[in-house]
Amino acid sequence: MGIFHKLSKGLQKTRISMAGAIDNILYGVNEITDDLFDDLEEILVMGDVGVPTATEIIDRLRAKVAKDNLRNGEQVRKAIKEIVAELLDGGEQLDMITIPSVILVIGVNGVGKTTTIGKMAAMFKDQGKKVILGAADTFRAAAIDQLEIWADRAGVEIIKHKEGADPAAVVFDTINAGKARNADLIIIDTAGRLHNKKNLMDELAKIYRVIDRELPYSDRESLLVLDATTGQNAVNQAREFKNVAEITGIVLTKLDGTARGGVVLAIKHDLNVPVKFVGVGEGMDDLQPFSPAAFAEGLFDVTLEEDEPAENEEKTEETEG
Repeated sequence: MGIFHKLSKGLQKTRISMAGAIDNILYGVNEITDDLFDDLEEILVMGDVGVPTATEIIDRLRAKVAKDNLRNGEQVRKAIKEIVAELLDGGEQLDMITIPSVILVIGVNGVGKTTTIGKMAAMFKDQGKKVILGAADTFRAAAIDQLEIWADRAGVEIIKHKEGADPAAVVFDTINAGKARNADLIIIDTAGRLHNKKNLMDELAKIYRVIDRELPYSDRESLLVLDATTGQNAVNQAREFKNVAEITGIVLTKLDGTARGGVVLAIKHDLNVPVKFVGVGEGMDDLQPFSPAAFAEGLFDVTLEEDEPAENEEKTEETEG
C-alpha cells in the first residue's frame, strides 16, 4: 500500500469530520459571500486547525477568490486544498547525508515515542541503512525494556545501560558503537519529562555536547513525538518543548485514531516546525514520511469515502503507545 493510500486511510476520521463539513456548506454554492468565509473559518477552528492558522487560510482564500474570480463551491474547495498544501510545504525532508547521521527522539510518556523509534528503525533498515539504537531514556526501566523489544522486532542493534544511568554516557557509547560498526544512522531515545524543564534542558544540553564532540560534522535531527488525538494540547506541548529544546521536526502519532488531523496545520503554521512523519496505524510499516501534497489530497478527496469504515477505533488509540 503506497504512502498516498495509507495517509488517506489515516485521515478518514478527519476527512469525514472537517472536510465533510466544508463540503456540506460548499455544495451547490454559486455565490461566494462573507458569511461563507466565516462558516469555513469556524469549521477549521473546530477541526483543531487553531485560530491563527484558520485565519491565515481564510485570508489567503479571500485573496485567491478575488484574484482568480472563483464563483462556485467546487472552485473554493479546490482552492482550500491548494492553500493547505502550500502552508505545509517545506522542511518535511530529513537532513541525513552524513554517515553516520543522528536522530534524537523526544516525547512524554504515552505518545508512542518508543513505538515510533522501532518503526523508524525498521523503515530505514528496509531502505538498506545500518541502524543502531541508543536507549538514553534511562529515567524509566520500562522505556529501556520496550526499546529493546522494538529493536529486536526491527532487527537492529541497541546500546543500553541500566536504569538511572547517565543518558549522555549512553549516547557516547552508542556513537562509538555506531562508528565501530559503520552505522549509517544512530537513533537515540531521550527522556521527555516536561514537568522538570531544567533537568530536561540540562540533560539534552549534555547530550548535544557529546554529539558535537564525537560527531562534529554529522547531520542531526531532533524529533518531537506528539499524539494527534490530543488536538490543540499537542500544539501547546510542542510549544513548551520548543522553549527548552532544539526541535527540527515533529512525528505525529495516532493520526488514524482521531478527527483532529487539522492539528498538523497548526503545528507547522503556528510554531514553524515541520511535520516529518505521521503514524497512521499499528503495523510496522504504518509510520509514513510526511507529504504535504498527499496530506492535502487525502484530507479533501471525498472520492476516498469508499474506504471501509475506520476499524478497531478504540484499539488503535489505546495500543499505539
